Amino acid sequence: MDGIPAEFSAAAAAETWLGDAEAALASGDAVRIADLFARDENREAHWRDILAFAWELRTTSGAGAIASRLLPDLARLSPRGFRLAPGRTPPRRVTRAGTAATEAIFAFETDIGPCDGVVRLVHEAGRPRAWTLLTALAEIRGHEDPANGGRWQNVDWKRNFGGENWLDRRERARAYADRDPAVLVVGAAQAGLSVAARLTMLGVDTLVVDREPRIGDSWRRRYHALTLHNETRVNHLPYMPFPRSWPVFIPKDMLANWLELYAEAMELNVWTGTELAGGDRDEAARCWEVRLRRADGSERRMRPRHIVFANGVSTTPVVPDLPGLGDFHGEVRHSGRYGSGLDWAGRRVLILGTGTSGHDVAQDLVVSGAASVTLIQRSPTLVVSLKEAQAPYALYDEEIPFEDKDLLAVSLPYPVYRRSHQLMAARNREADRALLEGLERRGFRLSAGDDGTGWQFLYLNRGGGYYFDAGCSEMIADGRVGLIQYADIERFGPEGAIMKDGSVQPADLIVLATGYEGQAAAARRLLGEAVGERIGRVWGFDREGELHGMWRPTGQPGLWFHAGGLAQCRIFSKVLALQIKARELGLAA
Repeated sequence: MDGIPAEFSAAAAAETWLGDAEAALASGDAVRIADLFARDENREAHWRDILAFAWELRTTSGAGAIASRLLPDLARLSPRGFRLAPGRTPPRRVTRAGTAATEAIFAFETDIGPCDGVVRLVHEAGRPRAWTLLTALAEIRGHEDPANGGRWQNVDWKRNFGGENWLDRRERARAYADRDPAVLVVGAAQAGLSVAARLTMLGVDTLVVDREPRIGDSWRRRYHALTLHNETRVNHLPYMPFPRSWPVFIPKDMLANWLELYAEAMELNVWTGTELAGGDRDEAARCWEVRLRRADGSERRMRPRHIVFANGVSTTPVVPDLPGLGDFHGEVRHSGRYGSGLDWAGRRVLILGTGTSGHDVAQDLVVSGAASVTLIQRSPTLVVSLKEAQAPYALYDEEIPFEDKDLLAVSLPYPVYRRSHQLMAARNREADRALLEGLERRGFRLSAGDDGTGWQFLYLNRGGGYYFDAGCSEMIADGRVGLIQYADIERFGPEGAIMKDGSVQPADLIVLATGYEGQAAAARRLLGEAVGERIGRVWGFDREGELHGMWRPTGQPGLWFHAGGLAQCRIFSKVLALQIKARELGLAA
């Protein structure tokens, strides 16, 4: 399967390579280190490091380049103790991105702390060599996450007569009457709460602020029919998995209520009805001077050392300047605040945008009895059936420990990850052939994603451009949902869309399913142009295949970004929390 002789078991191959790796790294010999990695030009070796060898997320390709990047850190970190990770999924034969390999989870140590690893081995020149390698810092020694060991707080409240009880302590902690937090997190949805939970468990004083009245309102206030499009089995938050009784796809209000419960159960300090009104960086003091505006109009000034923008890849709604839209006599709403289709029964609706929100709104309107519903397509859109869209999460169906699934999920370096998604997307298109042909017959313009990489790369590059079909595609194919191309519209007018042929598409409501402002724009608006210039791009792949500015240092010290789906927030909240903790300890600049 991977070229390793049958009598040479997966475990034996992994143990051989781990022994060779420890010896090569101890030698400091670049030639020996490079010899650990595959050299076949059709199967280049790749190494992804997440904080194990540097306080960064980096991907390196090519045996020689990997050796060159490893060498400078060997004396400082003393990597050692390479061994198969006890209690974890044993080595096994797998096929990843079309390549057969032996996959093994291993453990090792550095002077910073224990680390995890995943190696995929192929057989070259009579020995196992690494095709892909992941190394990831698990914990900072001496500052371990107590969730992995004993109780977080060794306090016996029943013996605390005459002193603070639990509620007294929580109210004092939340008030910040006599202190400022080390970290200010902006946004109290899955991103903000997950990183706050990680930081709190690491002993880093963290305050989360959200402008909404209640935790979870960023979900609760979205359109009535909204339900998550990826499965519950993938979406757990750190420390508290969803109950097994939950549905396969989580309704927005169910998730919103869980976020509220989560914040209370994890003892997180959250101020709702509070927004970041602005701030400046005091570089000499290595902290921020921020203004927090409360719902009652009062302001509080604080000096946190770190700000984490966790207000989502989708933050402020984008309302494009469309010719003639101001002349429209009906109502214009952004999809995030459009409400329920029941409010528009018997009315005519135009929806600008053919991503997930546009389709969901259209379907909700049709089943709610709207007189007519028409989508306006601006650009080609990737469509994949809801079933096929779950393909990237197939790993989470395997009967292995959940923490192993998360580790394996991030272990594919970018070039292999990209190839994997190209193959996956091609299979999806074949499975959905009838669905896609029905759309094309109606004039719907389809996309296969960037270089055929499918929906997830569209999400990671631009945050949209796709739809998981939950029934609206059939409505388009059979005419229940109309379709026009934006290029055929001359302008908007009092009655609706005026087409270039002179006809009018009438409407009582125009829904703008036109996306949201990104996090970088929000940071620029709140913290100033100079900060905006320093942070640069946020989201989208860099040349190594890591996301710009996400879960890693930006060009502005003390400013971080955290966002994504629930699985991303769960996994990378740990990565971000470890980096902030390292800076609080003076281990990283």
